[in-house]
Amino acid sequence: MYDVIIVGGGPAGLSAALILGRCRRRVLLCDAGRPRNAASRHLNGFLTRDGTSPAEMRRLAREQLGAYDTVEIRDVEAICAKLCHSGGFDITLSGIGGAVQVETSRKLLLATGVADALPEVEGFAEIYGRSAFHCPYCDGWEHRDQPLAAYGRGAAGKGLALELTAWSRDLVLCSDGSVELPQDDLDRLARNGIDLREERIARLEGHDGVLERVRFETGEALPRRALFFASGERQASDLAQRLGCTLTSRGDVETGRYETTSVPGLHVAGDASRRVQLAVVAAAEGAMAAFSINTVLLKEDLR
Repeated sequence: MYDVIIVGGGPAGLSAALILGRCRRRVLLCDAGRPRNAASRHLNGFLTRDGTSPAEMRRLAREQLGAYDTVEIRDVEAICAKLCHSGGFDITLSGIGGAVQVETSRKLLLATGVADALPEVEGFAEIYGRSAFHCPYCDGWEHRDQPLAAYGRGAAGKGLALELTAWSRDLVLCSDGSVELPQDDLDRLARNGIDLREERIARLEGHDGVLERVRFETGEALPRRALFFASGERQASDLAQRLGCTLTSRGDVETGRYETTSVPGLHVAGDASRRVQLAVVAAAEGAMAAFSINTVLLKEDLR
């Protein structure tokens, strides 16, 4: 039996594995290899790692975890999690070739993150991660003072467009259909110099991954250098819900102090449980969850 099984090999999971490894806990880290930021070229806003590629950061983290003989990493997917009668967890893992095995742990940490609902627009895949992004905090600096497009509808689209004013004042909200906003919100966009285009988008045009223009179905083109989108997201894994956790109105897993959940022994850290979805925040949450888990294990083991 492992002390802790961690599902998810991003910043939250890797950070938790490091802390727990240093606490001499027997840890199994399961990584399905589908990170949310796989398309990103740089990981920004992370002190001492600003500008590092996500793949390089994961490589460095895994390399450093190699110094801890109690931490095991497997490139497998957790497809099922069940509570044991003993109070622990049975985790069903699927590996290469579909081989399935079950491992047991005293505690479980889910760091599975979220998956973005990507815009279904021709040309988006070619610029995703190069000049199409979901997070201005991560990629706004590199496109400061450039002509930007915000893609989205309703409150999410409006909020993104207003948020982008910190990085550029040349902004157009492209709703790809009806923007679905009341007049007060439309007036606020106009007061802040944000144009609105509700025409359907035919495609995104550019070269070498760099957006050059948004082409509408009318044939008209809107010159832009980058696009930020707010088209929604979902939990990347349903394990937390299947174990009995509830989601907030925003779709996050409801967590308390130190990333605890309503299920004893289960913690959820990273993007899956927070609205501030930054790698540095996820790493901090992983460390806090690890601290909490080790504290509980200590109390259980002391006589």
